[in-house]
Amino acid sequence: MSSCGFLNMATIGDFDPLNATIPATKVEITVSCRNLLDRDTFSKSDPKVIDNTLNPDFVRKFILDYFFEERQNLKFDLYDVDSKSTNLSKHDFLGQIFCTLGEVVGSLGGRMEKSLGVSLRLGFPALLGIPGKKCGTIIVKAEELSNCRSVMMQFCGNKLDKKDFFGKSDPFLVFYRSNEDGTFTICHKTEVVKNNLNPVWQAFKMPVRALCNGDYDRTIKVEVYDWDRDGGHDFIGEFSTSYRELSRGQSQFNVYEVINPKKKGKKKKYLNSGTVSKHFSCYMLFFFLYTFSFIWFPGNPAQPTSLHYMNPYQLNAYAMALKAVGEIIQDYDSDKMFPALGFGAKLPPDGRISHEFALNGNPQNPYCNGIDGVMEAYYQSLKSVTLYGPTNFSPVINHVARYAASIKDGSQYFILLIITDGVISDMAQTKESIVNAACLPMSIIIVGVGPAEFDAMIELDGDEVRISSRGRNAERDIVQFVPFRDYIDRTGNHILSMARLAKDVLAEIPDQFLSYMKTRGIKPSPTPPPYTPPGHPLQTQI
Repeated sequence: MSSCGFLNMATIGDFDPLNATIPATKVEITVSCRNLLDRDTFSKSDPKVIDNTLNPDFVRKFILDYFFEERQNLKFDLYDVDSKSTNLSKHDFLGQIFCTLGEVVGSLGGRMEKSLGVSLRLGFPALLGIPGKKCGTIIVKAEELSNCRSVMMQFCGNKLDKKDFFGKSDPFLVFYRSNEDGTFTICHKTEVVKNNLNPVWQAFKMPVRALCNGDYDRTIKVEVYDWDRDGGHDFIGEFSTSYRELSRGQSQFNVYEVINPKKKGKKKKYLNSGTVSKHFSCYMLFFFLYTFSFIWFPGNPAQPTSLHYMNPYQLNAYAMALKAVGEIIQDYDSDKMFPALGFGAKLPPDGRISHEFALNGNPQNPYCNGIDGVMEAYYQSLKSVTLYGPTNFSPVINHVARYAASIKDGSQYFILLIITDGVISDMAQTKESIVNAACLPMSIIIVGVGPAEFDAMIELDGDEVRISSRGRNAERDIVQFVPFRDYIDRTGNHILSMARLAKDVLAEIPDQFLSYMKTRGIKPSPTPPPYTPPGHPLQTQI
């Protein structure tokens, strides 16, 4: 058998250069497999460049543009290569998986593990029918190459060499990025700390690309100088590191020896010219979302004129908006259990009016399993509730704000998705609720459906004028509103319509997330903690 294998990865979907946007970042995809199906008679299967192993760690990396607000579908095909033929049908098919890039990025620590599925494929043996056969698992890891929108570093020196005759040194640092040809380019210089051998330099931030051009392992050289007024600064020493090394470690804290090569060559007992310690933190776009869905219920769903009309041949406007946004958001939700509630309806059996009722009919546990579960609960609720006004937004916002207020350590971020026809009955109270919520770890997405005017929703969005209530301005912009009708494809392509909607409505979420973390001084953890559901059931007011 040949010792060369093949891993095929493809992105599904056509690239449209006219509508292409700048990616949020580039991510490096690393692939490993465990317990692969053994297809060779006299040896183990041969995945790419790894001889006879069922547990390959592939060397090749895939660099992909990552867009938070888009659904980027991926497919991995795994083969055992038996010859030099480029025809895949000549090789043993080991399995495949489908996933999204967001699913990988949103997994704990950026690591997704899935079972490989072997299906009936033209030209390949049917393996599903063989009892007891397991195809193994594939492990896909995503690592950002340049997504740190704010790389924050702070350094301090300890026992640096004394270079001034009448005083201590006046040290400063100079950072250099290595180039492909082995030369170095200066990328940052700290301020001078006067007359101090144990200086603490001010924290500074810079783009990752400026520091290492997106290459985590590229050498970063740091030189330490003693400042002189005449510009002839005295060289104290230097050390080398890398972006990966800077960002490594549970404590985010390392110590580097400052070495002066000339001194080291002359003095046998030379140890160093002092040390430099660093504290490094980087705000990533990897975060866990806890998503609430609220749907406004106007009109009779049995009538074709209703926006809730249950057309057997296509999704209604509410369902399309929910599916478009939800399928992307769910990739970043830690447990993919969504509280889904409606507002503006009379509930059985006594016809009480509610502005917070569980779509699944269980007020003690309104969680739905994934967006498919939310969709199913939505359709079931249409058959049991009577749609009724008025439309009050403030109870909805306050509902989510109560949970966001209980978790302010940065481990969780809440997304409230409201789908409405634009009518609002409590504008003043809603403004006050948004102003109060702006200091909490939450964002509000409002999708307007139908032909109505959305002047009130545009005011709540606050892009032009920051929303205020009782003379108090919102601390942050946390509302994003879009009217669905602006994204409907003229040819009737609903998939394209939903993709356009999701792309625009989610575009502001990363910046809103980062603005909360920065204003609160929350430092990112190396690995986000898993989501822990509230200790008590989520109650809804009926």
